[in-house]
Amino acid sequence: MAENQVIMERPMQLDPVFAAPGRFLKGNIHTHSTLSDGKRAPEEVVETYRRGGYDFMALTDHFMARYNFPIADTRRFRAPGFTTLLGAEVHAPATSLGEIWHILAVGLPLDFAPTPPEENGAALAARCAEAGAFVAIAHPGWYGLTADDGHSIAAAHAVEIYNHTSQVRTDRGGGAFLADRLLTDGRRVSLIAVDDAHFACEDWFGGWVMVKAAENEPEALLAALKAGHFYASQGPRIEGILWGEDRVEVECSPASSIMVLGRGSSAAQAVAPLQTRAVLPLEKLRDGGFARIVVADASGKRAWSNPYFFE
Repeated sequence: MAENQVIMERPMQLDPVFAAPGRFLKGNIHTHSTLSDGKRAPEEVVETYRRGGYDFMALTDHFMARYNFPIADTRRFRAPGFTTLLGAEVHAPATSLGEIWHILAVGLPLDFAPTPPEENGAALAARCAEAGAFVAIAHPGWYGLTADDGHSIAAAHAVEIYNHTSQVRTDRGGGAFLADRLLTDGRRVSLIAVDDAHFACEDWFGGWVMVKAAENEPEALLAALKAGHFYASQGPRIEGILWGEDRVEVECSPASSIMVLGRGSSAAQAVAPLQTRAVLPLEKLRDGGFARIVVADASGKRAWSNPYFFE
């Protein structure tokens, strides 16, 4: 190497979510009403979220024969500063445990065809995606999905890393185990937090997505969801993420722990009360192909970034 040669470090890169145009909009994209097994009428459910300060929501009733395959038409409930996405929770046989699939599909057309008896979960998820929907694997911890189950739903854009109803009712609300396994195996999935509210207990306002979109309109929100331009939260805010060759810089609302997690046990963490910024090393994570940020506040509530993939 010549004496005057200088090795230049690559500039820090703003995380794609924060580099995307637009502003952050708060939304819940998994909810139920009396059209299936929820306890509140559709208009009450939508009004709950509008009054709760959300920018958008999706009413996703169970798309099953017993409920007449409903896709709630919530367009009439849209208002200035608040919109709705159309969708459903769709079902077909069968997981590795022999249970019916629970697959979230947001952005379905109102005339989406009922599920025929011979359609399996993988084919149904693919049909939802082909119809324009954002597809997610719902509450994997609740009913014991395996890595093979997750891989079989090849059309999925995302995994529910947190499902509030599953946590409140069964202590099985987490999905990180499946998401990390899929990421380790090379799947590029994003991570959503949802309520899955049925209103039979206090199961609303527990998990949401903060979507970076150019406008609060269904088409823009769906495009941002499919692009992964969001983070998930139970309360904490992620204000910014910068990725470098050997470190990541995170800014957030006051937190007790700021973590970067990668393949297997690879991780780095900053633990301190009320910290709003951390610089974390990446040398143990880069070989695993991906990393993701988790911010936890003093009450244990978390925010999850979407994974960042090392090229």
